[in-house]
Amino acid sequence: MAEPQPTAPRSGLAGIVRAARRRAGALLRPTARRPRAAGLIRRLAPRSVRTRTTLAACVSVAVVMLAASAVVQTLLRVNLERTVETGAREEIQAVSRLAATGRLTTQLPLGPGTDFIQVVDAHGKVVAQSQNLTGRPALAPTGTHEGHRTYNLDALGEEHDQRVTTSTTATPTGPVTVHVGASLRTADTAEDITTAALAVLSTLLLLTVGALTWRTTGRALRPVEAMRAEVAAISERDLDRRVPAPRGDDEIARLAETMNAMLERLEAAGIRQRRFIADASHELRSPLAVLRTQLEIAHTHPDPQVRDTLVEGALQDTERLQALSADLLLLARLDATGQSRPGEPVDLTELVRATVAARSTDPHPIALHACGDIIVSGNALWLGRLLTNLLDNAQRHARHGVTVRLAADPVTGDPVLDVANDGPPIAAADREKIFERFTRLDDARSRDDGGSGLGLSIALDIAALHGGGITVRDTADGITFRTRLVAGPRGWPGGGGAVGGSTPLGGQPPTAAGAGAIRFRARP
Repeated sequence: MAEPQPTAPRSGLAGIVRAARRRAGALLRPTARRPRAAGLIRRLAPRSVRTRTTLAACVSVAVVMLAASAVVQTLLRVNLERTVETGAREEIQAVSRLAATGRLTTQLPLGPGTDFIQVVDAHGKVVAQSQNLTGRPALAPTGTHEGHRTYNLDALGEEHDQRVTTSTTATPTGPVTVHVGASLRTADTAEDITTAALAVLSTLLLLTVGALTWRTTGRALRPVEAMRAEVAAISERDLDRRVPAPRGDDEIARLAETMNAMLERLEAAGIRQRRFIADASHELRSPLAVLRTQLEIAHTHPDPQVRDTLVEGALQDTERLQALSADLLLLARLDATGQSRPGEPVDLTELVRATVAARSTDPHPIALHACGDIIVSGNALWLGRLLTNLLDNAQRHARHGVTVRLAADPVTGDPVLDVANDGPPIAAADREKIFERFTRLDDARSRDDGGSGLGLSIALDIAALHGGGITVRDTADGITFRTRLVAGPRGWPGGGGAVGGSTPLGGQPPTAAGAGAIRFRARP
């Protein structure tokens, strides 16, 4: 039976790793109980993505190399010890055959890789031994290690590990025990060389991985840094600048495209805002100047009749300024609402009837055609303002009359509101322009006839906020502004369309846009 006898048991790389873990845990455990020390460690931790990535790659490779080195050393150690043990067993078998046949001599020769041989009878007397054990007492076990007996070989002058293999054999004079010691010096040397080689190779590999990761991460993050620097340099006056877009179709390239698209939207919003401010300033400056002139003249003019006329004109200009201020405030509220859609149930049919009935004093009569009860989800005040603006526009341009039709689309069930007038047609080139803020066509340049230029823009914003839009259509007798909204939930009374079998507008299905029709929605 083979018995190992390590004079100084070798823990191996696995033992070193376990010891290092225990030591690191013992060092970090007090730190966890000290918030200041933990905060200092967090502050000293690398903040750069490049550094963190490089450290993560190096730590990952180091863990893999550590595990691989431990496996390699373990397999190498097992294989070398197995080779030594095999040689010792062959030596025991040779000595046992000599003892069994009674040809055992007192001096035994040593075979290759064998350090000593000793044969002891049942009474503990040495009957044969190798030359280097002449005059030495019989070997006696001193303890156990990992399930094997150990021997003290200091008396032999050996300071390295040995594998002691023991076997009992029957002889003509009685049973004897054969001890054969095989040196592990070769295994220890091979293990030390392997450990040094693995350490050097692992260090070179870690340095290579760290350098490659540092360089690759730097090249990958260079466009990100360029984009960050460009964005940091962009101010509210430089929205026309764009971040550099790298080549390819990876995540960084898509990030650059997204940022440039965002900058384009910001630039467009800034242009619209500046244009709106300039137009609003212009629209307010002229009536204010006229109002001031009228008041100054009325203040100094001696004729009471002239003063009354001037004051009456000043009141009209004040009402016009008040209406313009209300329109500007409503536009600001609509812009601030964004995509938040109001969700109150509104009886659109009743709203249209009440709005038309309240305009009995308009210069042109209004013909109303509404069928059933149509419920929509929205804001009643804003929807009433939408219809009011469309009616104001129709009254301004009508020759003889205005027609309002409300019905449900037979296909989708969505409400369709038509406001038609028999006025002059709108050129195709102007159909998008009329929905811009502070826009008046050539035949409506007069502020007395053309309004503030915000009515259709407000109507379009309200329709878009309610999930709909406005269509400009040519008809045989004039022009029609068709507004499409979204029907309310079917759980509401009248939701999902008209009740009582409403008739489509003009006997025809209300399509989104016919020949010569253009559909507009509010810009985001």
